This record gives sequence, C-alpha cells and structure tokens, in this order.
Amino acid sequence: MRRIAVVGAVLCAVGALAVPAGAKVLRVGSFHGIKGQFTSVQAAVNAARPGDWILIGPGDYKTTGIRTPKGAPNFPAGVLVTTRNLHIRGMSRSKVIVDGTRPGSSVCSDKPSAQNFGLKGASGESRYAVAAAAGKASGVNGLMVWKAANVSIENLTACNFLGGARDAGNEIWWNGGANSGKVGGHGFYGAYLTTTSTYLQGKSAADEFSAAQYGVFSSNWSGGTWDNIYGSNFNDSGFYIGACRQVCDQTLNHGWAQYNALGYSGSNSGGRLVIENSQFDHNEDGFDTNSQNGDNPPPQNGDCPGNGVSSITHTHSCWVFIHNYVHDNNNPNVPAAGLAAAGPVGTGMSVSGARDDTVMDNRFVNNNAWGVIFVAYPDQGPPCTGGTLNFPLLGKGGCLYDDWGNALVNNVFDHNGGYGNPTNGDFGELNLESGHPTSCYSGNTQPSGGAVTSSPAGLQQSNPTCDGSAAPANMNTPFLSEVYCDSQLDVALCKPTDHYPRVTKIVMHKLPTSQLKSMPNPCADVPSNPWCKKS
Repeated sequence: MRRIAVVGAVLCAVGALAVPAGAKVLRVGSFHGIKGQFTSVQAAVNAARPGDWILIGPGDYKTTGIRTPKGAPNFPAGVLVTTRNLHIRGMSRSKVIVDGTRPGSSVCSDKPSAQNFGLKGASGESRYAVAAAAGKASGVNGLMVWKAANVSIENLTACNFLGGARDAGNEIWWNGGANSGKVGGHGFYGAYLTTTSTYLQGKSAADEFSAAQYGVFSSNWSGGTWDNIYGSNFNDSGFYIGACRQVCDQTLNHGWAQYNALGYSGSNSGGRLVIENSQFDHNEDGFDTNSQNGDNPPPQNGDCPGNGVSSITHTHSCWVFIHNYVHDNNNPNVPAAGLAAAGPVGTGMSVSGARDDTVMDNRFVNNNAWGVIFVAYPDQGPPCTGGTLNFPLLGKGGCLYDDWGNALVNNVFDHNGGYGNPTNGDFGELNLESGHPTSCYSGNTQPSGGAVTSSPAGLQQSNPTCDGSAAPANMNTPFLSEVYCDSQLDVALCKPTDHYPRVTKIVMHKLPTSQLKSMPNPCADVPSNPWCKKS
C-alpha cells in the first residue's frame, strides 16, 4: 500500500533469459578462487551492454555510492540499472548479499552507526538520527531497475536499504516511473531473491523514524514474473505490485512473506495478475490489494483487458489469487508506518475498494480476526478516478472506492476468528453503494465439515454466483465498526468487550536461511566463462 505508499508472464521470463550472440559475462568478486573483473556490482552494471550477464560471487557487497536516474532525483539507489536486457545473477542466494549498511560493518548489521541513511540534507546532516524530524535524509533503494526492459535479477539477498525523505526503502525495485501515472517499464524476471532488514529506529508506528519499507517491488510496469522470493521485516509490505491498473500482466509464484505490516500490497494493480503457490504468515495483515488516490491511476480492477476470459477462472476476472497458504497473520509487533499500519491485525486477506478479483482454491488458517474481508476504501480528494468524489458519508472532498464483482470460491477456512469479537470469522463483506455487480461466495469449506462463518451470515446461500446483477448497498455496520476498531482508524467504534492485540515491542526476525533454497544451477543458460565452463 503505497504512501504519498500466465502465459504472458512466462513468455516474459523466457525472453529475459534468451542469450543473444556476442553476450559477455561480467564477473563481480570471486568464485571458487577465480577472481572476476569487478569488485562492485555497480561497476559491472555500468560496463554492461544489452544482453550481457553479470555474475556475482559470494560476498557482502556494500553500496558505497548513491545514484539517481537522470531527471528523477527522488529515487536514490545503491545499485542503479538503466540498461535493458541485462541478467544479474548471484552464485549463491544466501551468500551473495547486496547490503545497505556502511563499509566496515558486519553483514546486514542492526547497529545504528552501521546504517546508511542516504544523501545529505540541505543542512549537511547525513545521520538520520539527527535529521529525521526534519526529513532531511533521503533514504536509499537497493537494486533499482529504472525503466529498463527485460532485466532479470536472481539468486541473491538484499538487506537494510532504508526509507527517508525521498522515495526510498525498497530492497529490489523494478521502477517504471513511480508517481508518473504511466507505465514506463516492460518485462522483468526475478527469482530466488531474499529481502529483509535488521534495523528499526523507533519502537512503534508513532515514533518510527527509519525502517526498510518494501522487499521486492514493481511499480508502473507491465509484464513480469517473480518466483521463489522472500520478504520480511518491512514497515509496509514484503512484496508490492502497483500503478499498472489493468495492464499489469505479472505473476508472483512461490513467494513467502512474513513479519511485515502487510505480506503483500497492491495498489491499483489489475488485469492479468496471478498470485499463486505462495505463503503469507505472521504479518499484521497477510495480503492487501486496494484502490486509492496514490500510485495512480486507480482503481484496482481485476477485469480482463478487452473483455477477455481468463484460462484459470473461465470468467472475465483475470486477477487471480490461487493455491496460496495464508495463516497466523496475528502479529502487531512488526514495523508499521503510514497507511500500512492500518492493516487490521489478525486478517489473512483484505480486498479494499477492489473489483472483479477472484480468490480461489486457497487455505486460510488461524487468522484470528477474519480469513478474508471485502471492504470499501475511503480516500480523499481528486482525481478520484474510478471512485465517487464527495461521497456523502465521507463529506466534501471524500473519495470512495467501493468494492464489487469479487469471487470467493472453493477455499478452505480453518480456525479463523479466534479473537471472538463480533463478526470475526472466516469472511466478511460490505459495500456502500448500490447498483454495482454483486460479489459471490461458493464452495468454501471447513475441514471439520462445519459451515463457514460470514458477515453478513449466510453469504454462500444469499450470493452464490457472480451473475452481474446489481447489488443493493449493505453497510453491514457491525462488521464495519469492527474493521475500524481493529485497524485503529476509529477506536471510538470499539466495544468495551472488543479485543485486538496492539503493538508492545517490535521484533526484527532473523532469516529462515535453511528454508530459502538457492537456485539449483546458477550457471544455467550462462555463456561459457571462467566460472561457468561449458563442456
């Protein structure tokens, strides 16, 4: 959630790995005792030409310089990639580390003195501890691909690139022109990527001065695949896809996000977008997709472009969340800031102001508020594209993004709603405007054989099909009050008996390294070179 936050994808991945004639292999560091030509990742990137490979040997690569794209000073990066068709690959996922901490510090150090808070402010201050209140330090992004088509990044770890006064704090970012309202990037591939941070200044959202914001990130981009990626300890989300409206054409496969404010966030991202075979656990809110003013253009719309039909859903919904495991998202003790901090703790999945999305064949387990919620998203001001400006309940300048046409089908729900507050359970829905296509619920089950629980009750009986018929407004006030109480958007709506956990002490968790497998053969598809000799 930005603050002011399969066919096409497969073809993109294949195209990114094609080896053109004359492609060179640029080697960084050393591997099996054989030195490469470069000692820094940025130096190799600077020397590379379209189609070249950059292999990175095991090591801790501190990013000593900060670069910004030409004409875009708001995006400081430790490693800036502007050349198309590059293939950047580490030789070991856990041992190749692109590190945001200062030279001389330990790997991904959590010490304040080890952090690089970015470019100096106007007063000359570079230490965020001094300059934070005035917002003078820029923050830094890690590996940032700026509008360069078909760049692949694989088999490495990025850590401790922190947020600041500029648009920063993203560990690995395919950036097609953030805040432009236009798609400026086309095609990418990211695989076997680990992103995390060990550092947080401040103990709660109220006094949080500096933290890493996002793990693996795509904005203003069309076409791409992520596979086997991990993100933890971010104050917004482990993964993010946004600002691509109905032309996203992206796939997230085998992802794992935990210990974040939001496991995944996706603002204004729709059309062909598939999230599959992934796990979201121990976040505050496991998964969130929404419409909003910010990361324009809204809304979030999962309808297939050109009135097409999805080969997965066999409907006109091409935004598909399928074969995922969403569990134990009950953690208030995570970094959290801005809008992401309002993610309702204990919720497996929040679909906010979103339309025509399909959630099918997943498991939602042990999410103590709700397994899945479908809610409207209240925002402020123009352009309010796809929303309702001056919506009466929000007052003058209020912008409502209502939700409609979503399908929740054939999912397994087990032990959700454990907080026991009113409306807590497997899933809930509200919509504030009448006349939009109904959402539908069918085939959702509990392993015990009992009936799934919903708010309003009996949604599977009353709304079994998405037939396009117009739905009346249903504010579902008891459910709305509980969502607002849980998210702390309006604690005055909390009942005396309500119980939702609040932050006590934020914990920055270590990586589950043994479970984050490296790619089987980092020399696969690489032209012959001293590190990868072909027989």
